[in-house]
Amino acid sequence: MTKKQISNIDKDDLDLLTKEEVNLKKPHLYKVILLNDDYTPMEYVVKLLIKVFNKSEPAAVQIMLSVHQQGSGICGVYTLEIAETKVKEVTEMAKTDEHPLKCIMEKE
Repeated sequence: MTKKQISNIDKDDLDLLTKEEVNLKKPHLYKVILLNDDYTPMEYVVKLLIKVFNKSEPAAVQIMLSVHQQGSGICGVYTLEIAETKVKEVTEMAKTDEHPLKCIMEKE
């Protein structure tokens, strides 16, 4: 628009031109969950939690114990793309190290 065109617009029209309604939605979140098996060593699970999920050692031990005692443990809650990446990292790391550890994600 030129200055002349802008000067011919009244204030209400200008407000309509400059106001844009933005309707943002929060992204869906997903829990990344480790599942217990009878073969993967507890120490390996702790190492994996520290490496993939950036957990402190005490937090990693707590999650590992939850996996061991309750059958599963939540490693974190993320947006879809990050959760998918974490599941893929865990799966690839466990496969490379020849452990049957399973990792899934669930919508929160």
